[in-house]
Amino acid sequence: MAKILIVDDQLGVRRLLFETFREDQHKVEMAANGVEALQLLKSFEPDLILMDMKMPGMNGLETLGQIRALGRRVGVIMMTAYGDTQNMEQAKDLGILHYIAKPFDLFDLRERVRAILTTDIG
Repeated sequence: MAKILIVDDQLGVRRLLFETFREDQHKVEMAANGVEALQLLKSFEPDLILMDMKMPGMNGLETLGQIRALGRRVGVIMMTAYGDTQNMEQAKDLGILHYIAKPFDLFDLRERVRAILTTDIG
């Protein structure tokens, strides 16, 4: 069992991913934005973060920058509906594991998460 943090401003996406990964027996927490995610990191130490790129206030890149500034080396999968190559490069520079386009195939995402967690914490 792993700890997964879902960070997305869309409630439907958060709930879907929350339920999916809970079914897979993981401990899952949700944040609606980058500020909430950073607050959660104080008490919840995730093995993996699934984070939306485009969120109001602090976007995914800014949030990831803050996470890295705190010294957190946690794995991150960045999700976005906007295929901006500049943002993709910045995300790679900050050490994301994967970049997933929305809408995503839930089965593919689930398999990718399983593979990452098996490699990293298994």
